[in-house]
Amino acid sequence: MSSNTFPKQVAASRSSNTTNDIIKFVQDVGQITVASLLGTTMLVSSIAAGGLVGLAISFRNLPDVRVLRNYLPSETSYIYDIEGTLLSSLHDEANREVVDLDEISPHLKRAVLAIEDSYFYSHKGINPSSVGRALLANVQAGSTVEGGSTITMQLVKNLFLTPERAISRKVAEAVLSMRLEQIFEKDQILEMYLNQVYWGHNTYGVETASQSYFNKSAKDLTLAEASMMAGLIQAPEGFSPFVDYPLAKQRQATVLGRMRQLGWITAEEETAAKAQPLLVGEITSFRTSQAPYVTEAVVQELKEIFGNDAVLKGGMRVQTTVELGMQRMAEETVQRNHAALRARGIYADQMALVAIDPRTHFVKAMVGGVDYTNSQFNRAVQAQRQPGSSFKPFVYYAAFASGRYTPDSIIQDTPASYADGYEYYNPRNYDGTFMGNISIRKALEVSRNVPAVRLGQAVGVDRIIEISRLLGIESPMDPVISLPLGAVDLTPMEMAGAYATFASNGWHSDPTFIVQVTDSNGNVLLDNTPKPQLILDPWATAALTDVLQGVIARGTGTSAQIGRPAAGKTGTTDSQRDVWFVGYVPQLSTAIWVGNDDYSPLGSGATGGTYVAPVWRDFMQRALADVPVENFRRPSEFAMP
Repeated sequence: MSSNTFPKQVAASRSSNTTNDIIKFVQDVGQITVASLLGTTMLVSSIAAGGLVGLAISFRNLPDVRVLRNYLPSETSYIYDIEGTLLSSLHDEANREVVDLDEISPHLKRAVLAIEDSYFYSHKGINPSSVGRALLANVQAGSTVEGGSTITMQLVKNLFLTPERAISRKVAEAVLSMRLEQIFEKDQILEMYLNQVYWGHNTYGVETASQSYFNKSAKDLTLAEASMMAGLIQAPEGFSPFVDYPLAKQRQATVLGRMRQLGWITAEEETAAKAQPLLVGEITSFRTSQAPYVTEAVVQELKEIFGNDAVLKGGMRVQTTVELGMQRMAEETVQRNHAALRARGIYADQMALVAIDPRTHFVKAMVGGVDYTNSQFNRAVQAQRQPGSSFKPFVYYAAFASGRYTPDSIIQDTPASYADGYEYYNPRNYDGTFMGNISIRKALEVSRNVPAVRLGQAVGVDRIIEISRLLGIESPMDPVISLPLGAVDLTPMEMAGAYATFASNGWHSDPTFIVQVTDSNGNVLLDNTPKPQLILDPWATAALTDVLQGVIARGTGTSAQIGRPAAGKTGTTDSQRDVWFVGYVPQLSTAIWVGNDDYSPLGSGATGGTYVAPVWRDFMQRALADVPVENFRRPSEFAMP
């Protein structure tokens, strides 16, 4: 709690004699209705007779207000991009940001006290005289110009009690208020109140309300803004400037009038504040995310680590790895190219894209589908689809890392047959032909299937799975003969992350959406500073990259040429159900998948080279527009294994 001391209002004519208080109370409220007088008199009589002592004993089951020493109100969590741009906010019932009392404008403190409890700093939690004065002032004004309950009583009611209108609850409220005043300083109570109170439109606490109504922090509120906000407490939606601006201005005038009556502002200040036009913000509690596929994935990761309540109520500040500018480029690329494919008569329902920085393995952009509003299923991390030939680099890396093969080694592209249980598996190439003895480089550049299966058998399918696990592949994998041709279901995230490790010459970190998580006070809860480890052989990865550059330069991926050194691989599954292009430069690895959610074929002639490589080129050219050209390291810079 803040130790900031707010100037105390001293009651000018407050008698220390309880009997005199009662007499004055009765005189003050003489014009009030019999029903109101009866209820108030019961409370006052209890005080005068010392009845609260007995009541306190009878209310032994009341909450212990000492728990507020460790009270942490629920706070909204915020998700930002890597540069600090707000992407989304998360909250349960209460959208709230907690601030210290010294971070709240003095104008607002005075305005709230004036209209809710002008004797706050002189009473002990309850004050019959101030209750009577408030009732009389409200009757004379014909409207509520000062609250009947003290701020302490309001806080107790909000935190501990039900809203029922009953004498027993009012007495309990009084008992708890006096207990609270014995334990906490006035400034502490005021700070809790201003952070707890409801300001309308699912907005709780002064800071969140200030940002919503006026697009500024609570510490920067002017007298005009503060008086309007203070007037909301009695009926937040009713007096809301979002609902009825003229009525909100009338309520503001009431607050300003009360402040002038108390001598807390001058007549000139009152006039100027009434005349000041107010910049009204917008309702912030129900904003949509700027990058919904990203923030949903972030929330899922956070909940797995911290739990649901901590995420929705814990006031977390989450810095993601995503660059909002690149994210928007990715979303626009997917939407524009999807529309272009449809215009060509290619009925692909969906597309997904993941871009990862190989130097950190931070996810820079992720698109889980063409339109989040139509489908929230995130294909980038949830859809496991066969990668086809884009899986072959795992096989060729294994061959190079074995020390028995180089890019210039000769491999047979001839008919082959392998026992597979009670049957035989006969791999075939996409075009149904064979090229005889060819170099490994040529076999990968033009994506021949039979050489990939031969290499898989030579290095061992189990070894390929082992390497895949090192690269972060967690999806189930079976050691089948056809695995080198992509007979496994993987996500675009897994593919982009694995290729990012190829791009970094074997240095690997676990891909993540999150850089850091702190609480609202700046204490670090999670730190994902990259801790890369060298998990692959540098020569083998450099050799693989060298060959994959040939895929783009003269192989199946020529449509992916971006005017700078780049490596990548096309992927097409049987019956053209899934088509891919996965590729990288030293600074960015990107995987793109195109297909249908119902696994229906895309049609004859659909390949990763014709459908997806142009999309990859479109995105990479835009994403790398301001990034310097960088060459890959050559195999000659490393020793062969």
